[in-house]
Amino acid sequence: MSNRLNTTPNDLRAFWMPFTANRQFKQNPRMLVGAKDMHFTSSDGRQILDGTAGLWCVNAGHCRPKITEAIAQQAGELDYAPAFQMGHPKAFELANRLVDIAPEGMNHVLFTNSGSESVETALKVALAYQRAKGHGSRTRLIGRERGYHGVNFGGISVGGIVSNRKMFGTLLTGVDHMPHTHLPAQNAFTKGQPEHGGDLASELERIVTLHDASTIAAVIVEPVAGSTGVLIPPKGYLKKLREICTVHGILLIFDEVITGFGRLGSPFAAQHYDVMPDMITSAKGLTNGVIPMGAVFVTSEIHDAFMQGPEHLIEFFHGYTYSGNPIASAAALATLDTYKEEGLLTRAAEISPYWEEQLHSLKDCPHVIDIRNTGLIGAIELDPIAGEPTKRAFSAFLKAYDDGLLIRTTGDIIALSPPLIISKDQIDELFEKLRKVLEGIA
Repeated sequence: MSNRLNTTPNDLRAFWMPFTANRQFKQNPRMLVGAKDMHFTSSDGRQILDGTAGLWCVNAGHCRPKITEAIAQQAGELDYAPAFQMGHPKAFELANRLVDIAPEGMNHVLFTNSGSESVETALKVALAYQRAKGHGSRTRLIGRERGYHGVNFGGISVGGIVSNRKMFGTLLTGVDHMPHTHLPAQNAFTKGQPEHGGDLASELERIVTLHDASTIAAVIVEPVAGSTGVLIPPKGYLKKLREICTVHGILLIFDEVITGFGRLGSPFAAQHYDVMPDMITSAKGLTNGVIPMGAVFVTSEIHDAFMQGPEHLIEFFHGYTYSGNPIASAAALATLDTYKEEGLLTRAAEISPYWEEQLHSLKDCPHVIDIRNTGLIGAIELDPIAGEPTKRAFSAFLKAYDDGLLIRTTGDIIALSPPLIISKDQIDELFEKLRKVLEGIA
């Protein structure tokens, strides 16, 4: 590795880091300078086992040759092409490939650059669709407490994480929220879907009664609420939401930015739970986290509602400079090839029982008050330090990094989502390291 990669920059002031305790970080920076398969390399030459797939996104592992080669080839062939009134072949090929693995009926794709943009796009499509169908009064959007839908104005409006919302005023108007499904008193240490809480979907009926269905455009939920600390949908919950939305003519959007592309053992959570939404938002695993890209899947019914009027007119006034970017498209196609060749879109179904067993073996560790899991996702909830919320989990994060393991924390919850290539030996290593971490924190 070159000396340049091993050198920590001598001035860290200019970069205002996202979702980071900037002052703490810059006093003792944690620099990653390389990566391969299941490991990062730190600036001091240590191997860091990636327990989080980067940020839920590096599903196929790091620096996979097919993906890096596709990027280099595309950059030398066609670096950029406008997506407005123009096209390039790989964007259309990618859309077709995505539709092939999507739930049946999801026949059209809009490209974005991130999960946040995918959510904004889906919310706009929902509003515009209702207007196109003659239901212009349907302007209300329904999210869920503790939901995370990115950090743009629409996403934080329908989202339900207080720290993401409180600094930014009234946000979008006409938004309401269903209650979250976290019931630790009844469901603690559940393996897979909890037994209790499916009836919470009926809270949507209460909201419909309050506002009337004629004012509601769409409901958006994460099938598995990831960023808030891995909340698994109770049995029957998602199906009940689907039924209520269908009865009242409300669109159902699944935010699958995290669960898409194999995280639960199926290409998408909609297939895993056998519940068909009207739209699916995605990003992260689409390009294996290598280049920013997102996609919104919509049904033919939604797409065709816009294909009216004179053919020379733009049907939907929305899009981005980088929608379907050639290099991102090439990266995504190579990612899909890698997933297919190695069976990664279904591998979590094969290895998740072993993952579940090892994860729940930490039940006896100090301060652990709950463990949750589904697919290759896990959460360990810690008892907060009185008067110092988040400190215990953050201490675990710092100690884990020092011990060669990357974990993610949200509040006092440790979230885990390793690359889908993880082996049983590496699962053992991950939880052995994590046990020592938990036994060593105050």
